[in-house]
Amino acid sequence: MKRRLYSLRHILLLSISLSVIGVAYAQESYNLRYVTLDSIVRTLEHRTPDRFYYAPEQTDTLLITLQAETGNVLETLGRELKKSGFSLYRVQQHRWAILRGTPVSGIHEGFYSDSMENGKHNQEELSQISDNGKQAADSENRLYTLGDPQFSGLEGSVRLTGYIHDHLSGEPVSGVTVMTEDKKYYAMSDSYGFYSLSMPRGYNTLIIQGFGYKDSRRYLRIFSDSALDLNIAEEVFSLQGIVVSAEKMENVRNVRLGLERVRADRIRHIPMAFGEADVIRAVLTLPGVKSVGEAAGGFNVRGGATDQNLILYNQGTIYNSSHLFGLFSLFNNDVISSLELYKSSIPAKYGGRISSVLEVNSREGNKNRFTGSAGIGLLTTKLTLEGPIIKDRTSVLIAGRTTYSNWLMKLIPKESGYNNGSANFYDLNAGISHRFNQNNHLFVNGYFSRDRFSFDPNVSYRYQNINGSVRYRSVLTDRTDMVLTLAYDKYNYHMQDTTNTAMGYDMSFSLQQVSLKADFSTRLNGKHKLDYGLNAFYYILDPGTYVPFDHRSLVSADILQREQAFETALYLSDTWEITPELSVEMGFRYGLYSALGPNRHYLYHPDKPRSVETTIDSVSVGAGKMIAPYHAPEFRVSMRYAFTSDFSVKAGFNSMRQNIHMLSNTTVISPTDIWKLSDANIRPQKGWQTALGFYKNLMNNTLELSVEGYYKHMDRYLDYASFARLLMNHRIETDVIETRGRAYGVEVMLKRSLGRLNGWLSYTYSRTELRQDDPRVAEPVNKGNWYPAPYDKPHDLKLVGNFKFTHRFSFSMNMDYSTGRPMTMPVGTYYYAGGWRLLYGDRNAHRIPDYFRLDISFNIEPSHKLTLLTHSSVTIGVYNVTGRKNPYSVFFQTEGNTVNSYMLSIFGCPIPYITYNIRF
Repeated sequence: MKRRLYSLRHILLLSISLSVIGVAYAQESYNLRYVTLDSIVRTLEHRTPDRFYYAPEQTDTLLITLQAETGNVLETLGRELKKSGFSLYRVQQHRWAILRGTPVSGIHEGFYSDSMENGKHNQEELSQISDNGKQAADSENRLYTLGDPQFSGLEGSVRLTGYIHDHLSGEPVSGVTVMTEDKKYYAMSDSYGFYSLSMPRGYNTLIIQGFGYKDSRRYLRIFSDSALDLNIAEEVFSLQGIVVSAEKMENVRNVRLGLERVRADRIRHIPMAFGEADVIRAVLTLPGVKSVGEAAGGFNVRGGATDQNLILYNQGTIYNSSHLFGLFSLFNNDVISSLELYKSSIPAKYGGRISSVLEVNSREGNKNRFTGSAGIGLLTTKLTLEGPIIKDRTSVLIAGRTTYSNWLMKLIPKESGYNNGSANFYDLNAGISHRFNQNNHLFVNGYFSRDRFSFDPNVSYRYQNINGSVRYRSVLTDRTDMVLTLAYDKYNYHMQDTTNTAMGYDMSFSLQQVSLKADFSTRLNGKHKLDYGLNAFYYILDPGTYVPFDHRSLVSADILQREQAFETALYLSDTWEITPELSVEMGFRYGLYSALGPNRHYLYHPDKPRSVETTIDSVSVGAGKMIAPYHAPEFRVSMRYAFTSDFSVKAGFNSMRQNIHMLSNTTVISPTDIWKLSDANIRPQKGWQTALGFYKNLMNNTLELSVEGYYKHMDRYLDYASFARLLMNHRIETDVIETRGRAYGVEVMLKRSLGRLNGWLSYTYSRTELRQDDPRVAEPVNKGNWYPAPYDKPHDLKLVGNFKFTHRFSFSMNMDYSTGRPMTMPVGTYYYAGGWRLLYGDRNAHRIPDYFRLDISFNIEPSHKLTLLTHSSVTIGVYNVTGRKNPYSVFFQTEGNTVNSYMLSIFGCPIPYITYNIRF
């Protein structure tokens, strides 16, 4: 749709027209002078059941005077149109077409349908109100005729499919609702912008709504299954309290529980440390999602450990999602298109983790013109460039981000010994998308990041993520589409220590993954939607390499044996709409996993703790041969019953398995954490979760209320034994213990999606406990009783709010309160080896002080003047306004025969910041 630039005269006339309409609206009669046809049509459609179809390009300069009573307004309008060379046709009851030219005599009520069936219509006239075949629907005032007219006399439902695009950039738009006017039938566009909607055959009015886009309509007459692409325009002036159905209906009507969607533009308005918009920090504002503390890498979902979350970026797997000690995530918000978090009701196509799935997708890039953006803040700077290679077909997007954070290290007190350290990172995103035709698309994406930090000039750490994927999407038939994905992922870290030249070493770890996925979706009819496919994964793990730093070092090289594994899974799920009120999604996934040779592993006495002393034999396996294969089914079931259009109840159950484990003796993700593949001695984790939820839209759908309760059970979670050695351990199975876990809780969320004041308030009560009851363990933690997990935080209250003063100026705030996390306290001292030592009590029996933080920001948005070459925005804010010294950890030291406690805070004072962004 082309943008129209009106002259000053037209703008003044439009303003006068709107003012006159405002007066006339409250009266029973119409007294409109020199009003645009578009204004008259909107007034009539608002006050009457009539609908009008016309070509805007023929009538955009037409001004009409309309003086009539309610009973004869259409007759009067017809006379006024005739004066300007137009005619008003009645094509069906309450359906009118406005065409240029002289009326055809003898038009009867069945003219429209008869002409469609017999093909005897005036092509020049009807081209203004109807189209056939696949097309992009831009106009709100055209009647789009779709399908084969020979089915016009039949009843029943048909299916409409297509893609939704931004009319300026040509990029697909996700999270847009397409629904019939009676709201009985609706669909939401996916991450590719694709929608599939079942509707009655015949005349339909589509309502299209999405956040940040103008609400629009499309008028259809559909005879059979058809395809129609939709182009939608940005909503520049969006301060009115209109609720977007894309969110409000999803809350009530979606069959899945625990699904959270966060828009990339909303992330930008959540105050963050140092002003950098951050995906993971935004996820942490949602109910049921927690972290162990400030600047902590990773997150915990409904009692799960950090490694139990599957993080996907363009369908590739991310193993370390943080930069700069967890201050930033690896996702550049400027290139993010969509973000979905599954806390429950995880789709059957996803597997490999037992707690949650975070799916992040990047944008495709502008297909119509070259654009860019840049930003600078206290710690980071970034640049994004995008544009068409072949207009409307091929686009490219390139983005880079880097940091200059060494000055931050200088602020650390000298007595810490860390103020001479350094820390920096950079990341790169690149993507190409190509449209072969309307049904076939190709997406190629790549990501690379590198972090490096050191607290001492002689000790350095560095780690990197590599992520690449190729996706091919094809609409095979009107009812079946397919996505093929090939992805490669790599995570590695290096640690160097040259403090002592003779003992200098270089230690490294590496994990690689290759995945192939074939995902299909078939809409059988208006009641069933099948999702099915095949996933395959190949893992290569180098668990540790320890070598001399240079020729002067005397350390002995040590290399742990490489691990390899293969995993494959088949899945099938059916979303069944039994009645308009009752829907069920049933899913089944069957996975096969096996470690592969070459490999040498040990056999231990079955009734004794694993150790060198209890070893009874060793087994060598040849290259490519399977080692202790594991296979089992997984089940996914969710159900929704809608009592009314704004109230529903949902229930669900899902079981999951996990074949790869992260081993760590810290409470947060750190660069030196290692991953371990399941093998003959370490079995896969497994778990299940059941949930129940209530969803209600309040105050005329301006507020969304949800209450969800859940219970989760986990088996074979790996906890570390006392005095465990996790790095460079050839027998890691002797230092980890299979642990059971249970988690339960209630999440309450109140959200306002749009308007001057928007945001959400959430409260979570939850408990997470672990237990080591393996009879082979000689000394289980807490004597085999339940104990709190390190990330157990019972109470969690979060508030995210944004208030718009004008179209350009807004105020944002973020408040976070939670119970302090568990800690282990010393209960006494004892004398050993010439000094006093601490005697600790039960693990995690005490807690550090509670956590509270308030952040605020003031946002100046870009100007909406289209003639400007650049658009700038500024954010000024304060992180931790109250300056509360939130404890990150509490530790103890003995000094003489006295035990002293110390508390570590990451941000113990307010942190002001300013960021500047520009689009061009």
